[in-house]
Order: sequence, then structure tokens, then C-alpha cells
Amino acid sequence: MSLPSSVSRRDCLTAAGGLLAAGALSAQPRPKVAPSFGYCLNMGFLRAFRLPLDQEIAVAAEAGYGAIEPWIDNVRRYLDAGHTADELRRLLADKGLAVPGAIGFANWLADDDAARAKGLEQAKADLELVKSLGGTALAAPPVGHTDQPIDPHVAATRYRALLDTAEPIGVTPLLEIWGFARSVQSLPEALAIAAEAGHPRAAILPDVYHLYRGGSSFAALGLLANSAFPLLHMNDYPDTPAREQLKDSDRRLPGEGVAPWQQILGGLRDRGWTGWLSIELFPGTAPGETALGRAKQGLAAMRALVAKLT
Repeated sequence: MSLPSSVSRRDCLTAAGGLLAAGALSAQPRPKVAPSFGYCLNMGFLRAFRLPLDQEIAVAAEAGYGAIEPWIDNVRRYLDAGHTADELRRLLADKGLAVPGAIGFANWLADDDAARAKGLEQAKADLELVKSLGGTALAAPPVGHTDQPIDPHVAATRYRALLDTAEPIGVTPLLEIWGFARSVQSLPEALAIAAEAGHPRAAILPDVYHLYRGGSSFAALGLLANSAFPLLHMNDYPDTPAREQLKDSDRRLPGEGVAPWQQILGGLRDRGWTGWLSIELFPGTAPGETALGRAKQGLAAMRALVAKLT
């Protein structure tokens, strides 16, 4: 399968240039700068508490975050309960919270044409919902294509279709890496797909756990332009079991595993990346634990890692 006829070699090269860091080919050392990261609460971290969205927003603001990544299904539940997107947008503004991303699971990568068309329709509705909240991006994980590899040219064609769907809406679908998947499993795969899609808004959503789980080198983050990934999902992982055997339940709070944080965060700091560090792991609830306490714990863990940078 080939890319749409409207996608030229120049489009692909232009998109590749937008994804690659300007200094990727330079051997000159970059001066160290003060970190300028934002802190975001991915609502998967609070999912076990089953809070309505307005309460999740209140928790995020009280804990001290500057942004949230809401899950689309919880947004819809809140709206279905009789609330409006205008109410949510005003609440977010009152709390001073940005929405640099959201979590959806549209099946845009499916091999079946009918399933993929339905997935794009769902993605369009999700993108429009994110826009109505004042959000700017939506996760685009390889839903529906995790059990088998995919030709990167085919994946690029399908990601281009998703980007074209999103273009008039003004919300960016972020190609999300899932380390357990056999399709978009690693950063090199995601970068190849995004570049060949040939769209100037192509961007990637990396996750520390998934990068490790899929065998990516953290040094490869240095090849990405700052604008190519507005968020980094924050979590950690243990040294056992083996990488290929890790599950979501093995995720740890940032700093409680063996991830090379000096390399990861120090590299982002030194290149002047100013995106959002967004905590994403899915623990159950412990007796007496509160959503606010957990949210504060997650923020403290991220801040502690940034404070330790040398």
C-alpha cells in the first residue's frame, strides 16, 4: 500500500525535519539550562478511585498540577450525566489547568477497512471533544493492532489519514508507543511511521515504561525535535522480571525503579524541552488512601527527580 497521492517525497522530508532535533547531527555540547518542565496529571493515575471528572479536576488543582490528561470515557460519562463542555472548560480555566493531551482508544490502525473507518469516526468525535475542552492533543495508540507486526508504510498511510481527519479540528493525534505491542512498539518504529506520514503536525507520545518495555534507547529521545512530543508519560520499572515479561502492573512511581533519570530528564533539560511531565501508572487503592494524597505523591515524585538533576 502506498501513501495518498497528495503526499510527496518533499512532504515526507519536511515532516522528518519537523520531527528531528535541530542539533541531532551536531557534536557541539549544549549548555545546561534550568529545567522548565510542566507537571501534568494523567487521570489513569486516579482511575481506581472512580471519581467524576469535576472531582478529578479539583484534585489535580489542589495537588498543584498545571495540566491534566483526561480519559475520554470519563469525559463522556460526565457529559452524559447532564453537564456541558462549556462547564468543563470554565472549570479548567478557573483551576488554571491546561489540557495538553487526552487518552482515547479509537481503532484507527485496524486492518479491516470497515473497522478502521469506524475507528476514524470515533477518533473524529474524540478529537472534537478534546477541542471543546480547550485541549490540544489526543493519544493515538496502536489499538486493534497489538498482536501482529505492521508494515511501516501501511501504518504511515493510516496515521496520515488520522492526521488529515484531525487537521480541520486543530487537535494533534500523538502517535503513542506501546512497548508490548508488535506494531508501534519502539521509538524508531514510531519515528519512521510519523515521518513517512508526511504531515507537518505528526508527533509522538513517548512513555518511560513503554520505551523500556519495547527495547528503545532513551538516547534516541535526543533525535526528536522538542515540538515533536509535547508530553512525556512518567513512570518507572523494576530490574526484574525481564523487560519482555513486564506488565502494566509492574510500573512504579518515578524514582522507585531503575530508569536512568539523569539521562532522560537531564537530556531534556539540556536541550531546552519545555513540555509536560505527565504521570501515568494504574495502581489500585490502599486502605485509607485518598485521591488527593495519591496525586500529591505523584507530583512530589516527579519534582524530586528534577531536583536531583546535576
